[in-house]
Amino acid sequence: MYFHCRIHAVLLLVLFFLSVFSSSSSPTSQINSNSVLVALLDSHYTELVELIEKAMLLQTLENTVATHNITIFAPNNEALERNLDSDFKLFLLEPGNILSLQTLLLSHVIPTRIVTGSTRNQHHHQHKTLSNHNLHLATNITTGEWTVDKTKITHPNFITRPDGIIHGIQRLLIPRSVENDFNNRRSLRSITAVKPEGSPEIDTRNQRLKKKSPPPEKPGSPPTFSIYEAIAPGPSLAPAPAPGPGGPHHHFDGEAQVKDFIKTLLHYGGYNEMADILVNLTSLATEMSSLVSEGYVLTVLAPNDEAMAKLTTEQLSEPGSPEEIMYYHIIPEYQTEESMYNAVRRFGKVRYDTLRLPHKVVAEEADGSVKFGHGGLAGYLFDPDIYTDGRISVQGIDGVLFPMEEKEEVMEQVKPVSKMGQPGKVVVKHRRGKLLETACWMLGTFGQHSRFASCLQ
Repeated sequence: MYFHCRIHAVLLLVLFFLSVFSSSSSPTSQINSNSVLVALLDSHYTELVELIEKAMLLQTLENTVATHNITIFAPNNEALERNLDSDFKLFLLEPGNILSLQTLLLSHVIPTRIVTGSTRNQHHHQHKTLSNHNLHLATNITTGEWTVDKTKITHPNFITRPDGIIHGIQRLLIPRSVENDFNNRRSLRSITAVKPEGSPEIDTRNQRLKKKSPPPEKPGSPPTFSIYEAIAPGPSLAPAPAPGPGGPHHHFDGEAQVKDFIKTLLHYGGYNEMADILVNLTSLATEMSSLVSEGYVLTVLAPNDEAMAKLTTEQLSEPGSPEEIMYYHIIPEYQTEESMYNAVRRFGKVRYDTLRLPHKVVAEEADGSVKFGHGGLAGYLFDPDIYTDGRISVQGIDGVLFPMEEKEEVMEQVKPVSKMGQPGKVVVKHRRGKLLETACWMLGTFGQHSRFASCLQ
């Protein structure tokens, strides 16, 4: 009997130690609904909660809450969304910098319960955070205001739970180690990346070295050289160069703007042929990207599909023909439907420069719209302002334009026409000479100028 009692006692002791060991070895027990972590997830500190989830720290905080009573210093959403430097925020959200993000967030958590306003905390204290950084808590004796690392605690004891407490603070606490990581990464980016420079290029127009464009005085200033010096040579000489990201001056993203206007042409409808020529049949889309990246502005007169269908095979089969046709439809100015219509209303005929030197496109008012070209080669402004972004303007026209043959300009003498349709007689009125005018004036002073017929004219 005694032996059986001893066996039962030993089994009870073994079960007791096993239960104690199991409870101590699994601190990640289920979190209570009244936990401070649940309150944090349901609070208005949404930006902080989002960063904690991205840093994958929920499990770490659950393990800490299971064994400690914690204090969380939570910055408000404005401090994380608006007042935080954009470059620093991008640095924290990069996947390769997750350790820096974890260090930053864990430096806001202390594995000790700290209640502001208690009598035992009315003096300076230093506390070790979960990231092994020291936080300095202090209080102003006169105002009673609490600070943590010189940051104001705006909402002390904001959330209180049995396993922890949350204090709202004014801004983010950035440890020195995270700040150094950010500065090192930013400085390394500027000193390790060497900007490649190409070999000297020869201008095929004059067989000389191309001049390097000096940097503009300020971002957005107009380019130094004319657009005709910036465009690529013809297709028979060399293809258009691919633009760099944002151009060498990094002021405009020409590639994105050209892609945007070509997508707009496709979505607008009726200009698929024009988009196909720019992208597939020629390299003009790439060349336009390079020009816009350099700071130039362009106005594209885009013929619709119905007009492009009238082009014959002979007109497109010659080498360089598509490029020459498109060059004549690109104006190196920024014009809108309103500006062109006002110009032709005021000046009658307006000649616009094109990228096809030395030809110019003539615009005039016709039927309340703008007419481009001459005679049967004309095209009317059909779809105004298809795309306008301040750098590229696209105006839809209903015809394909061709330049007239260069001829010597002759002054046109307009003959008056009589009511019968026959040319009328032109009466030439001779201008009086200075000597005759003086004589007539002297006779007029004596009242004798009526005696001469010449003085009455």
